[in-house]
Amino acid sequence: MKSVLYPGSFDPFTNGHLDLVMRASQLFDRVVVAVGINSAKNPMFSVEERKKLISESCRALRGVEVVSFDGLLVDSLETFDVQAILRGLRAFSDFEYELQMALMNRNLKPQCETIFLMPTLKNSFVSSSRIKEVAMLGGDISRYVPPAVAKAVLRRIAAGFPEK
Repeated sequence: MKSVLYPGSFDPFTNGHLDLVMRASQLFDRVVVAVGINSAKNPMFSVEERKKLISESCRALRGVEVVSFDGLLVDSLETFDVQAILRGLRAFSDFEYELQMALMNRNLKPQCETIFLMPTLKNSFVSSSRIKEVAMLGGDISRYVPPAVAKAVLRRIAAGFPEK
């Protein structure tokens, strides 16, 4: 069984993320979406909330699992029994950063492979930080995130995110 790990913060999970998961599920038997735990960030959603939103958004896809991880990404390869890491590239600036990360990961664990996928054109500019910004300024985000995520983002903003 060929498995791939798709790591990220996914705060929030976007249609760009979903597009990559959908395409990866056609290439791999198993796609493990791994929500990274980063205590240095002030996320909109808790790790458990993100996992739930991703699971709901990917419900119709075969072979998709949603987990969380802490620590070195390369250590997660064994933990989740995957053969490769999946990363999305939206722009050339993404490539420079992702190449450095892939080379470091391979240096830490020589059997670590990284697979890069480009987004579809309609998702090439979508990012979690832009989604939050548009939503906090009252813009319509429904075209950029799955329906459950759009509802959750609007609820969180109505509840006072970000706290001042």
